[in-house]
Amino acid sequence: MARFNKMAVIAKMEEAPMVPVFYHADAATAKQVVKACYDGGVRAFEFTNRGDFAHEVFAEVVKFAAKECPDMAVGVGSVVDPGTAALYMQLGACFVVGPLFNPEVARVCNRRQVPYIPGCGTVSEVGAAQEVGCEVCKVFPGDVLGPKFVKGLMAPMPWSRLMVTGGVEPTEENLSSWFAAGVFCVGMGSKLFPKDKVAACDWQYVTDKCREALSYVK
Repeated sequence: MARFNKMAVIAKMEEAPMVPVFYHADAATAKQVVKACYDGGVRAFEFTNRGDFAHEVFAEVVKFAAKECPDMAVGVGSVVDPGTAALYMQLGACFVVGPLFNPEVARVCNRRQVPYIPGCGTVSEVGAAQEVGCEVCKVFPGDVLGPKFVKGLMAPMPWSRLMVTGGVEPTEENLSSWFAAGVFCVGMGSKLFPKDKVAACDWQYVTDKCREALSYVK
């Protein structure tokens, strides 16, 4: 069961509007990355469903975060079907993110009052997702759609909460362009976790990058 309800998760994303997006097959490594992000001020973390037995790693990460990162909402990403969403919610996912919009995923998430953040690439998809209760929609892929898409959508639909993923970098210029366009928060992956830094277990680098990125946002 999710440790935080829908409103609490959204509040965390608003308070610290950068959601790290990460996957690793090794649970010990994943735990260290979550803790490094937490120490850097992150309060919502997306572990992606991308490898074999990813749900087993996720279960370990959730248990770890409950003890070591008590204010962290851990969610799951790369979810495209309701069965996968249900599996991860049973393991404690506080939110569910997908690369696409599947209304059947919204149904199972709404039943448990867990936020579903679907990937949307058009204004109509965002509107359809909002109709079935998606409080936050993911603009994806962000590097293809760009800040102008966000700004154009927000003009006629200013109530929208948009999280952009893809093409987000921990630099002042990049983050300023997205937030000036009107995004609610951003999702960031490889730019926060260079492979060489993870391989070297340089968790301080991750903490510093998270803190730096959040300072630009604020």
